[in-house]
Amino acid sequence: MRSILLILFLLAPVPAWAQSCPAPLSDARHLVLVVAKTMSSTTATLWRFERASANAPWKRIGGPESALIGHRGVAWAPAFRDFARGGEAIKTEGDKRNPAGFFTIGAPFGFATSRQPGYLHIIEGATCVDDPASPAYNTITTRAKVGWKVQGENMWRVPEYRRGLLIDYPTDAKAQAGSCIFIHLRLPTATGTAGCVALPEPQLIGLQNFAQGGAVLAVLPKQALDRFKGCLPN
Repeated sequence: MRSILLILFLLAPVPAWAQSCPAPLSDARHLVLVVAKTMSSTTATLWRFERASANAPWKRIGGPESALIGHRGVAWAPAFRDFARGGEAIKTEGDKRNPAGFFTIGAPFGFATSRQPGYLHIIEGATCVDDPASPAYNTITTRAKVGWKVQGENMWRVPEYRRGLLIDYPTDAKAQAGSCIFIHLRLPTATGTAGCVALPEPQLIGLQNFAQGGAVLAVLPKQALDRFKGCLPN
């Protein structure tokens, strides 16, 4: 009897969400959805959702909110290039586009000290390396370790990094698919970012709290939403 039950279980159809939803979205319980009107939009709309389990329906708990994105819009991260259609751009280093796809949100960071779990305190010398020639590409290190000849963002000197969240963005020096991708502070005069999502400070504080314990960032052009039916909120 146990053998028959096991065979029936293995032959049973797998739910659609388990078959087709890309990682890390497939197992996410908290979702930050950022939707750009077009591939070239410099602003987007952000919503926050949560669900009880990986196969439960999404429930909206925040948004819509306005977010600032790349100066040149969005481009598909190479890890999600299979979802690109009709010549849609693929993300490259220095293109000033937000990578489109699904990414795990990492630790909060900022200039001030904090008791938030995993918090990264940005102090003098903190540098995010965007130099593909460096072994430290796409990592946050210090000028004391990499020196001053390596190209990188001197984070302690960037006002937008006064508060933010790290993004686990899959890239390497060989791919040169972009680096130093964050959610960070939106300055009042800003008209676009170098490839990050920017929010006003009150919304950013709320997002730091929301992402504690794990969350996924989805950045998508509106035209691509139908490519993920059954995976994204209705």
